[in-house]
Parts: sequence; C-alpha cells; structure tokens
Amino acid sequence: QVQLMESGGGSVQAGGSLRLSCAASGYDFKEKCVGWLRRAPGKEREVVAAIYTGGTSAYIADSVKGRFTISEDNAKNTLYLHMNMLKPEDTAMYYCAAINGFVAETRCTGGLPLADFFYKGQGTQVTVSS
Repeated sequence: QVQLMESGGGSVQAGGSLRLSCAASGYDFKEKCVGWLRRAPGKEREVVAAIYTGGTSAYIADSVKGRFTISEDNAKNTLYLHMNMLKPEDTAMYYCAAINGFVAETRCTGGLPLADFFYKGQGTQVTVSS
C-alpha cells in the first residue's frame, strides 16, 4: 500500500521560509516522477514542482520559480519542497504526489498534468501572513 506522509507545514510571515518533507512507504522511489501539488482557498489544485528521482532537472511552476526548489533523497524515499520568500498567495494545502508507473524524465520535468499524479498524501497546511 502506497503512503505519502507530508510534514513541515505551518504559519509564517511573508518573506519567511519553510521546508516540507514527504516520506514515502510502499513506493519505489527509483526513477519515478514525484512532486508537490497545492490547493489554495477557492482555487483549483495545481502542480507546484516535480522531479524525476535520480535525474538532473525539475519542473517548477512559474508562480513559484526562483523561490521554491524541489529535492529528493532516494536512500530515504523522501521528497522535499524548499520554500523561500513566501508570499500570502502561497497559502494553501500542500500535497505530496507521485505517479503510478513510469514516465520519461523529459515528460516529468516538462510539466506533467495534474491528473497523472495518481498517489497523493493527506496534505500539510501552509499559511503565510502579510
């Protein structure tokens, strides 16, 4: 059974930083497309970042480019989202997500559609105050 467990959310002031972690169990991290989604109040869920584990590149949404980075620790089956210079509009529930099966690295880091992320965690709340 695949389980994705997020942690690291919280409340910060604008300009602050947070690091989200996602521990995966029952899921082989090797050469997979994994990422972070978010759903802001009143908005649709969106893909924030994605990475091909063991690869060399990542996808970062335009809305967070230059502020967020994604990384992974294959040995620990753990995914991270490093969030800097947080803005109030980053307030959202953040979800760890992973595909079911395999996709090419170029497809993963080129902007994989939201629907392709089959597995999702329960989410961790990030609240940014102005």
